[in-house]
Amino acid sequence: MEGWDPNTKSTLTQIPLLTVKAGPRDGAWAQRLKEEYKALIAYTQMNKSNDNDWFRISAANPEGTRWTGKCWYVHNLLKYEFDLQFDIPVTYPATAPEIELPQLDRKTQKMYRGGKICLTVHFKPLWAKNCPRFGIAHALCLGLAPWLAAEVPILVDSGMVKHKDDAASSAEA
Repeated sequence: MEGWDPNTKSTLTQIPLLTVKAGPRDGAWAQRLKEEYKALIAYTQMNKSNDNDWFRISAANPEGTRWTGKCWYVHNLLKYEFDLQFDIPVTYPATAPEIELPQLDRKTQKMYRGGKICLTVHFKPLWAKNCPRFGIAHALCLGLAPWLAAEVPILVDSGMVKHKDDAASSAEA
């Protein structure tokens, strides 16, 4: 955690680390899923208490292998909201989930086909170093949050992303 800003360090240290090394095909997956939920709940509660609520996410299937939700970023006092989804890879937790924002597909070079955000350079080595202690909450905190902070202002300022009120008023005209 050398070179990290104090806020990121503080946030990361408050997200519980996971102990069960199990993927969706392993017998201990239910235990791992419980740990994932505990970490997500802790991260969400911390964000809310710090007035930094920026996502909603839940398992889209009973097995906990597909996740969907919403994430948002405030830029110039306007809230930009995006659909969020990902699948837990078969090789999880050795492999991090590929977070997708389908509405932003092909709007930035820091994204792969299908709206998968690019996390290879900065996040994947960090994930590999901390496997299996990192989970979904860590992927959101250290992967999606910085990506949104870096990309959304550029997308908005370049006109690639419009605020929902601007899009609605231009559709009416």
